[in-house]
Amino acid sequence: MAETELEDREVDTPQHGDGEQFDEENRLTAKFVREVRRALDADDGALVYDLVEPLHPADIADLLELLDPAERRDLAGAINDLMSSEVIAELNDYVRDDMVEALPAAMVAEIAERLDTDDAVQLIEDLDEPDQQAILAELDPEDRAAIETALGYPEESAGRLMQRELVAVPEHMTVGDLIDYMREQDQLTTEFWEVFVVDHRHRPVGTCQLSWVLRSPRHIALTDIMMRDQTLIPVDLDQEEVALRFQKYALISAAVVDENGRLVGQMTVDDIVHIIAEEAGEDALLMSGAGDGDINEPLRDAYFSRVRWLIANLFTAVVASAIIAAFGAAIEQMVALAVLMPIVASIGGNAGTQTMAVTVRAIAMNQLTKSNTRRILLRETRVALMNGVTVAVLIGIATTLIFNAPLGAVIAAAMVINILISGLAGVLVPVIFERLDQDPAVASSVFVTMITDSMGFFAFLGLAVATGLVG
Repeated sequence: MAETELEDREVDTPQHGDGEQFDEENRLTAKFVREVRRALDADDGALVYDLVEPLHPADIADLLELLDPAERRDLAGAINDLMSSEVIAELNDYVRDDMVEALPAAMVAEIAERLDTDDAVQLIEDLDEPDQQAILAELDPEDRAAIETALGYPEESAGRLMQRELVAVPEHMTVGDLIDYMREQDQLTTEFWEVFVVDHRHRPVGTCQLSWVLRSPRHIALTDIMMRDQTLIPVDLDQEEVALRFQKYALISAAVVDENGRLVGQMTVDDIVHIIAEEAGEDALLMSGAGDGDINEPLRDAYFSRVRWLIANLFTAVVASAIIAAFGAAIEQMVALAVLMPIVASIGGNAGTQTMAVTVRAIAMNQLTKSNTRRILLRETRVALMNGVTVAVLIGIATTLIFNAPLGAVIAAAMVINILISGLAGVLVPVIFERLDQDPAVASSVFVTMITDSMGFFAFLGLAVATGLVG
């Protein structure tokens, strides 16, 4: 599927910082984008090509993302031979899907055949079934079989993301045999860091880095220089777990095996970089209820992904309002209570968000498991208690100076209680979601906010009534 002949590979020299295309932060300038737009409006294909031709494929992808959908199609038509597989692979998911849907199936199939399997799968996996089948029908049987197999694995699993382009050799080979094999085989992938050694059942038994092969005499057996200890990636393992294994064991590449232990592909560190960036951004957006949070996301999808959590937040806000209403008479007697209530809720909310962010990250990094949940909970409780006492002293002194000492003592006590509860909620809510096999980042913020606001109001107004500060 990928280009195999070294001499056929194009060497793209990035033009970063050249001319007036880029600013000091290596982003395409507004002036350059305007020039491209004017050339497109004038239907001057030659000028468009001259402007875009010096750009690196990644920068062409950036340019396409900066344009409107109709302009993207016009640009793609004007620079047809520059629309390489590298450009398609770098495009934002929504932009790529939009462009792929606008292109003929034969053209998409031609692009897919130039891509590695993982990039080809990414190209067509989000398309509608009829569009997928139309593109698959245009592919060579071997490429079609590889892509269909990958699409059969769960989304965001190693099987869906792995590369099938690798070098695997039998364990009886010598170093000289391997070198001759790599030189003679025209269909080998041209980019790899290590060679996988397999047994007669095609199960990986070791790996040989290319540096070891180049530095070893030809007569040495591969089994004498290969590394037998290796990290094998199950084909159905989630991409987040794959990334954690790469980070933990400092891997550059790793073999992907099926349920029978047979070698079916590999994951490489360049794939992991994308996964880590994607997962980090995804968790941050999920905690805010912003959905995919992509500026290229269709308007309707953005609306539905966000409004459902706003509606959920509306109901949680009603709980806090009900607590305030229950103490309406006390608030009427002392207006200062209404003035100070938002402070208690706001500080508690921030404390809960801090703890929740730490907890979600710890879960994602496998630092928080069932074996240490109790210890982490006690740790965050102590942190919350220290924070609560510190903030309580400050707000208590300020309230005493502005209003009176009894009110200062009440708000100080309420602040300690609320920050302590916020710390507990910040740990327990994500942990409970995780125990229920739900993404702990999905809705934690909504429930933590409800708890901190409600308990903040209840603690402050309840203490005011209980201490006789108001009748």
